[in-house]
Amino acid sequence: MPSADRRLQPRRTPRQVRAELTRERVLTAAAHVFAEYGYAAGTTNRIAERARVSIGSLYQYFPNKDAILAELLVRHIDRGTWTRTDRLDLSPGSLEAAVRILVRDAIDNHRDDPQLLRIMIEQAPVSRELLDTMDRHSRIRGGEVRDFLARHPDVRVRDLDTAAELILFTVETNTHKLMADPRGVPVETFESELVDMVTRYLSGSP
Repeated sequence: MPSADRRLQPRRTPRQVRAELTRERVLTAAAHVFAEYGYAAGTTNRIAERARVSIGSLYQYFPNKDAILAELLVRHIDRGTWTRTDRLDLSPGSLEAAVRILVRDAIDNHRDDPQLLRIMIEQAPVSRELLDTMDRHSRIRGGEVRDFLARHPDVRVRDLDTAAELILFTVETNTHKLMADPRGVPVETFESELVDMVTRYLSGSP
């Protein structure tokens, strides 16, 4: 368990609607403040002011801004959506189109705010909840992708479990990097090149 984990634990879990709304306001305000001012200057005072709550109210829910950022990253992972792999076309010749859907899902999940995404990637501390969330996401999505690979007639890999893990890591890591700094490679070019690379790997093409 990360040594700083205790510092990252929320102080209070809301049990009433009003309390939950206040906590949501703090998180929403923090996302805007971090994106606008950066992490160093994104103080808890600025977050409380943007959320229109007292600093005391903010500290009822989060002990510091590290805990707030850690929670924003957990939510970013948990709220990601993707096309269920059992809905992808499994007919011969459809592999590239299916891979494109997987890549586009990853891109769409990271379009919202490049500045905040970059801060979350570079600055978010590693909490136990974050590790558990990442592990859960990896197991669920990895299992779906593995099942898809096992069913598709054009897939030619030796180890399905390893292939599914490699695809997820490659797609998500590169998508994070691109969408956190979209001024480089155009998204359309990135998508096409990544789809081509993954498709060639899966199909065993030279």
